[in-house]
Amino acid sequence: MSDWGPIFIGVVLFILLTPGLLIQIPGKNKYVEFGNFQTSGVSILVHSLIYFGLICIFLLAIGIHMYIG
Repeated sequence: MSDWGPIFIGVVLFILLTPGLLIQIPGKNKYVEFGNFQTSGVSILVHSLIYFGLICIFLLAIGIHMYIG
């Protein structure tokens, strides 16, 4: 059986943490901006650090697994 947990968690976090899609931290004018479809280098760095932290928590600390079949 194959483990689909890491793939599912990675895709969901990637969609939710894409800078400028839902939120942007830090924004151009405010600290948090919602749905502005813009990005910056600092925003990409912050979002990638948040992504790395959350994926480590979900996959290593909690150990989420999904088996299909």
